[in-house]
Amino acid sequence: MTLAAGILVLLAVVAWASGRVPEHLVAVAFFTVAVLFHVAPPSVVFSGFTSGAIWLIFGGQVMGLGIRHTGLARRIADASARRLGARSYGSVIAGTVALGTFLSFLLPSAMGRVALLMPIAAAMADRYGFREPCNGRSGILLAAGFGTTVPAMAILPASVPNAVLAGAAESYHHVTLGYVEYLVLHFPVLGALRGAVLAVLIARLFPDTLRPGAERDAHPPPLSRREWAVVGLVCAALALWATDSIHHIPPAWVSLAVALPFLFPPAGLVPPRAFNEGINYASLFFVAGIMGVGAVMSHTGLGDVLGGVVRAVLPLRPGSVGLSFGSLVAMGTLLALVTTAPGLPAVMTPLASSLASATGLPLRSVLMSEVLGFSNNLLPYQSPPLVLATQLAELPTGAASKVALALFAVSSAVVLPVDYLWWRLLGWL
Repeated sequence: MTLAAGILVLLAVVAWASGRVPEHLVAVAFFTVAVLFHVAPPSVVFSGFTSGAIWLIFGGQVMGLGIRHTGLARRIADASARRLGARSYGSVIAGTVALGTFLSFLLPSAMGRVALLMPIAAAMADRYGFREPCNGRSGILLAAGFGTTVPAMAILPASVPNAVLAGAAESYHHVTLGYVEYLVLHFPVLGALRGAVLAVLIARLFPDTLRPGAERDAHPPPLSRREWAVVGLVCAALALWATDSIHHIPPAWVSLAVALPFLFPPAGLVPPRAFNEGINYASLFFVAGIMGVGAVMSHTGLGDVLGGVVRAVLPLRPGSVGLSFGSLVAMGTLLALVTTAPGLPAVMTPLASSLASATGLPLRSVLMSEVLGFSNNLLPYQSPPLVLATQLAELPTGAASKVALALFAVSSAVVLPVDYLWWRLLGWL
C-alpha cells in the first residue's frame, strides 16, 4: 500500500499547492479515496478530527467571532490606528505591522484577522491621504496583510501551520508543544525581528510621504458589558496559555474551554446565527485533511521511505550542528514550495524521528525547526491568509510577490543566522 499511499498523497499535495481546487474539496476527496480503496484504516485517515489542532483552530474561530461580533476588534484596531500618529510614512507602516502582530495574540484565526484588518487598513490609507492607487496605499495594505500573517508564525495558536505542527507532534511523537516554550523560542527573532525587517522593506519598496490634513476620529464610547466580557475571556485564555508549564493543559483544550462561554445564548457574544455563518468549516476540513495525509504516510511506511531518501540526499551528520540545522531549514523551505505552509508539518513531522537520529539533534529541536521552513515563504501563494489579504486589498499579485521575495532574501541571509545563534543561546542545539 506504500505505492498507493504515495500516489494519493502526491495528488493531494499537488492539488493543495496549485490552488485550483478548493482546499476542503481536496480534503474530502482524499478521505473518500483513502477509505474506499483501503489505503489506511478509517481511524488513521480521519485521525485529524481527533487531533488537538482542530480544536485549537475551532476555539480560536469562536473567540474571533465574539471579538468581531461585539465590535471589540474594530474598536481595538481603530484605537490603534488613531495612536499611530502622522509623524512619518515609515512610522505608519511600522505601526500597521505592529497592529497586525498585536492582533495575532488576541485573534487566533489568521483568516479572521485578515478579514478584519484589510478594510480598516484601507480606511487608514484614506485617512492618511492615500485614496487613489499609489505606493502609500499599497504599502499600508501590504503592511496589514503581511504584518498579521508573518509574525503570527511565531505565536502557537495564531496560524494554521503552527496548529498542525502542534497536533502532528502530539499524534505521531507524543510531544506536546507549550505556548510559552514556542513563544520564547520563536517570537524574538521570527516574530519581532522579522516584523521590523518587514516594516523597513515595505517602506523602502513602496516609498511615499504622508498627505497633509489627515483627520482623526472622535473618541469612541466606553466599552459595553459584552465587550468587557470578551476582554475577560480573552485575558483568561492568554493567562492559561502563558502558564501551561504550570497546569499542563494543552493550548488546544484551553482554546476549547474558553470558547464555550462565548457560545452561551444568554451572553450574546456569539449568537447561533453568527456561529453558523461565521465558523470556517472549510479550514477545519483542510487541517483534518493535511493531518490525515501525515497519518497515512506514517501508517503505510511512506514516511520511512521519504526519510531514507532525505537522509541520503541532505548533509545530515551527527556532531555537525550548524550544517544539520541549515539542512533541516532548507528542507522545510523547499518542501513548503510544494506543500504550502499549512501542509509542510503534515509531510515533515512523520519524518522527525529519522531526522533526529540522522542529525543527532533532539526530537523537539527537529520538530521546532519546521517553523523556520514554513514561515520563510518565497511567494504569497504558500500562505492562504496572505492570498486572501491580497485579494481583499485588490492589490496586484506582483506587489505582494515583491515583498515576499525581498523578505525571503533578507530572512535567509540575516534573520535565520540570527535565529541559529538564538537557538544555541537557549540550548536547543
